[in-house]
Amino acid sequence: MNPLLDFSALPRFDEVLPEHVAPAIRQLIDENRRLIDDLIAPQTPATWDDFVQPMLDAGERLSRAWGIVGHLHSVNDVPPWREAYNALLPEVSSFYAELGQNLALFAKFRQLAEGSEFPGLSPARRRIIENDLRDFRLSGAELPEDRKPRFKEIQEALSALGAKFSENLLDANNAHAEWITDEADLSGLPEDVRAAAHAAAEKDGKQGWKFSLHAPSYMPVLQFCDNRGLRERMYRAYATRASEFGKAEWDNGPLIDKILALRDEEARMLGYASYADVSLATKMADSASQVTAFLRDMARKARPFAERDVMELREFASQELGLAPLESWDIAWASEKLKQQRYSFSDDEVKQYFPEHKVLAGLFRVIESLFAVRLQPDAAPVWHPDVRFYRVEREGRLIGQFYLDLYARDTKRGGAWMDEAITRRRTEAGVQTPVAYLNCNFPAPVGDKAATFSHDDVITLFHECGHGLHHLLTQVDELPVSGIHGVEWDAVELPSQFMENYCWEWDVLTGMTAHAETGQPLPRVLFDRMIAAKNFQSGMFTLRQVEFGLFDLLVHGDPAGRRGVMELLAEVRAEVAVLLPPEWNRFPQSFSHIFAGGYAAGYYSYKWAEVLSADAYEAFEEAARNCGTTLDAKTGERFWREILSVGGSRPALESFKAFRGREPLPDALLRHSGMAVVA
Repeated sequence: MNPLLDFSALPRFDEVLPEHVAPAIRQLIDENRRLIDDLIAPQTPATWDDFVQPMLDAGERLSRAWGIVGHLHSVNDVPPWREAYNALLPEVSSFYAELGQNLALFAKFRQLAEGSEFPGLSPARRRIIENDLRDFRLSGAELPEDRKPRFKEIQEALSALGAKFSENLLDANNAHAEWITDEADLSGLPEDVRAAAHAAAEKDGKQGWKFSLHAPSYMPVLQFCDNRGLRERMYRAYATRASEFGKAEWDNGPLIDKILALRDEEARMLGYASYADVSLATKMADSASQVTAFLRDMARKARPFAERDVMELREFASQELGLAPLESWDIAWASEKLKQQRYSFSDDEVKQYFPEHKVLAGLFRVIESLFAVRLQPDAAPVWHPDVRFYRVEREGRLIGQFYLDLYARDTKRGGAWMDEAITRRRTEAGVQTPVAYLNCNFPAPVGDKAATFSHDDVITLFHECGHGLHHLLTQVDELPVSGIHGVEWDAVELPSQFMENYCWEWDVLTGMTAHAETGQPLPRVLFDRMIAAKNFQSGMFTLRQVEFGLFDLLVHGDPAGRRGVMELLAEVRAEVAVLLPPEWNRFPQSFSHIFAGGYAAGYYSYKWAEVLSADAYEAFEEAARNCGTTLDAKTGERFWREILSVGGSRPALESFKAFRGREPLPDALLRHSGMAVVA
């Protein structure tokens, strides 16, 4: 049997090959097309059991098989898998575009929504039907028949352009390397970073040290390396990735123009003024003007703090480091020096207390304490030897499983993300338990030394596990609103950002730290310094996030691209930024979130959901005043019941209000960020 067609258990990663993709996916598409023809026939009743359920069953088989292919394209982007993915991408995109435009299918859903069965359906099923009706309209179902082919072409083209954007970025990342032969040029770099660079050079059969643009290699150079020339070369290469300054075939600039033009055309075909309005149709926020006002209000509140941050950094760089002017490739390095002077510790010093095994044990303890579950190692076929697999149990019963792929590789796309392998749903055989992929790009162990993670890495891991919990702890049995399905995109970051807070709790860190050499836990004095430094340059960071969100919203609200992308970004920076990068910086060409991910006209979601998550975490802080810890099981049970378990079965704002008893307030976020009082 083709392993992609086996839905009886976990994905067969030990057997699936690129040559399995085309026959499996084509067979599943054909099966879905034949079924839909039967479902839209007049003799098929417009009921849940006769009409909706069969379509969900067939659709899940296709999405699960294609999900495996897409996952391998992300984590094992070798030529055979890239070719297999790209060969079928147009056919998959075409099928889903056809599905969304099928007027007979749309009519059947409307018939169900207007029929006598609808009021008696569960709230989850009614919400699914309402979401489907909305999505049909957004997919062009109501377009005149002569315009549907063009709309379908747009969907297919956007899928191909997004995939190409990611591939160009990965190829550009892999193409650049800095080779160092004189150890004196590595002054300031932590020993584990040097060891990894030396191992990378040895792997290529060369002497010395090799540095790449992948985060575990690039970020330490910018933050710690005293060699300003190396920092500048690395920064320039990183800031111009996939742009006109490199290979023409990897230039994402023309792709961005095409993506924006096609999205704008799609919006106008649907009767919207811009793609930003299309994007917001499925989100909590009501309008682009509301989001713009939210972002600008955040910028206004953060600006005094950001201006103070920059002034202090420039003064320190000039007086203490002899750097004037302060260049973009100096900022992380000078900031690290200032933080060390002010708070008497370095990020590398902290990193030595976070060996991988202790971090995972601490993370699991938090999850188990809050949500009454147990996490244990499990066995499953994997796509790389470094990947691990775990099971989640409650009261001795399996409720979910997840893969954990922690380390960076040349064949793995950058960043960190959670994705679904299997989603919870009820079948004739019982409840199908969910399975998640958790992916990071942390430095791998070198030699016989265990991997150690920076505190930022730990925060990232907790963040992605928050997404994973949203997927794994759902109690919804209807797939389209189970887990993260059906959750408004600007609320989907609530559980992930909520989990980040535990990386700053003393009773959590004491149980998840052990010095890599001495085995001693994190000293309280060092923790206190970390807390003191927690909001170091938080004003600058907030304005940077606002800059990204505002640029994303405006670039998708600029009809037909009347302003060039770089021109618009310059305008946004002139409005909100306190640090301006060089003119040749090509940040948009690597902005995968909005040009190759799901965040188009939605990057603001990080800040929007941060308000929700900070307010939600405040409930645990309130509980801690009585029980002495934010690991409060009673509050955790409420968070699970009202937020995690309900998935997308009701509006996110209703879920939040059910947990907090009121609308969200920004006060907690401002307090957590050290900006409770405007200077």
